[in-house]
Amino acid sequence: MNQEIAEPGTELHDRIRNFSVPLSSTPRGARLARLLATEQLRTWGLPPAPAEHIVAELAANAVTHGRVPGRDFRLTLYVVGDTLRIEVTDTRGDRLPHREPTTADSESGRGLVLVEALADRWGVAHGPRPRKTVWAEVKIGDTGSRTVPPR
Repeated sequence: MNQEIAEPGTELHDRIRNFSVPLSSTPRGARLARLLATEQLRTWGLPPAPAEHIVAELAANAVTHGRVPGRDFRLTLYVVGDTLRIEVTDTRGDRLPHREPTTADSESGRGLVLVEALADRWGVAHGPRPRKTVWAEVKIGDTGSRTVPPR
């Protein structure tokens, strides 16, 4: 039998916190991703901003550009040390995120600009096939220094 012995008063979830949930590839699933992320961050005692905005953009991209009928996307949050990592995995590994040129009256196309402005780092991880994971990292406690770019 395997056991882990910890110091009295310490718990494993204090070291690495994580949350992961599959969601339907629909607008409702994208909204639920944001709401669940916000609630999980509050449960962990962390401020929801800017993570809730990053989750909203990545989830909206997953259901808009990464949707395959009948397949879900997955939201995963990790806290390791002073870094929150947000991951959104979908089943369209062939469609990589990219910034699209926008005009002043464009109604879409600014999501990755927001992610870039709000996250300390972001990127894409491939696989396993046919999946891709778009991820973003935010330093915890360093959230007040970011501003959302003007429209």
